[in-house]
Amino acid sequence: MSPLRVLTGITTSGTPHLGNYVGAIRPAVRASLAPGAESFYFLADYHALIKVGEPARIQRSTLEIAATWLAAGLDPERVTFYRQSDIPEIPELCWLLTCVTGKGVLNRAHAYKASVDKNTATGHDADTDVTAGLFMYPVLMAADILLFKAHKVPVGRDQIQHIEMARDIAQSFNHLYGEHLVLPEAAIEASVATLPGLDGRKMSKSYDNTIALFAPREQLRKQIAGIVTDSKAPGEAKNCEGSALFEIYQAFASAEETAALRASYADGIAWGDAKQMLFERIDREVAPMRESYEALINDPSKLEDILQAGALKARTLATPFMATLRQNVGLRNLRSNTETRSAKPAKAALPTLKQYREKDGLFYFKLVDAHGRLLLQSLSFESPRDAAATIALLQTHGSQALGELQARLEPIEGVSEDDVAMALTLLS
Repeated sequence: MSPLRVLTGITTSGTPHLGNYVGAIRPAVRASLAPGAESFYFLADYHALIKVGEPARIQRSTLEIAATWLAAGLDPERVTFYRQSDIPEIPELCWLLTCVTGKGVLNRAHAYKASVDKNTATGHDADTDVTAGLFMYPVLMAADILLFKAHKVPVGRDQIQHIEMARDIAQSFNHLYGEHLVLPEAAIEASVATLPGLDGRKMSKSYDNTIALFAPREQLRKQIAGIVTDSKAPGEAKNCEGSALFEIYQAFASAEETAALRASYADGIAWGDAKQMLFERIDREVAPMRESYEALINDPSKLEDILQAGALKARTLATPFMATLRQNVGLRNLRSNTETRSAKPAKAALPTLKQYREKDGLFYFKLVDAHGRLLLQSLSFESPRDAAATIALLQTHGSQALGELQARLEPIEGVSEDDVAMALTLLS
């Protein structure tokens, strides 16, 4: 039985704030440490293109969000952490799913309906400023999920419809082509906190009321000082209910700390003192992460290496699965058709890439031709996943990957580069 797979996407459209951290980042990082599950986290930069038309902003957001998740404790060795646009199988699967998705299904999507309703209310054409990207958003989200056979997708209640649509799309595909796609389920965390912002409304970039997660210390202090409070003077008892300051503090504090601040409210604590308590409590949790975040922000090459490694890990799953789906929808090598029609069908002998484990406990792979002749031999790998990732690279990029992988390969006497290139071509 395959392990439980959990998948989460983060749209690269802005700078992470305290609400993002409490509501999504912190619980997801904690969940990634739990045993018994495979976790997938991706930067949804294709999705960002739907609502952001500023290339520099998307690049900056990608940098900031990647650094934020890693600084918050996400371990790329334990999870699969990748950028959506580094996985070409996602848009390819999106197209296959588009071809089985009814337009009527997409007409019911909340975001599309909201845009149409707004246009209708203002007397505009129903589809004014509605892009095909917005309309197709649920199919791209379905491709994100279905490509990696995710069982659970943690989402807010406003995203449940997208998971239901992914299930419907998967069922339509499976009905036509066989049971290949796993039907995902939405994982709703009833206890996930929604933080109020500076003005008491939900903390959101749309309201311009956010507190940046990794703002410099003095900027954090200044932002917290700007939280709206009532006019009660020091010494007057204050209400915890409806107090944005109290709710934010509660999201970071222990039960004992929260009880102490509640008592201070009843005793008439001054708002300035309460804000100082909130600043100190948040900074105590954020300061160690801030140092790591700043180091990562200042080393984009390191972040890029981590994302590329994550993409390679992701594609060891995506590439062979996509090959299976292509075969099943009829996007096939014409040789197979010729052999099927042949009066004397014979299975074509092809080269093979084989992964194996030696007595030393390490992992290797080799490429042999149709007659069993050794063409390529790898050096050792510590983990089977690393060996599989290298095999996937060869299967995907063929002879073009040889130069990049020379340090991982052992030369074979009497084998030419043309022999190897031809074998890899037959495999691709």
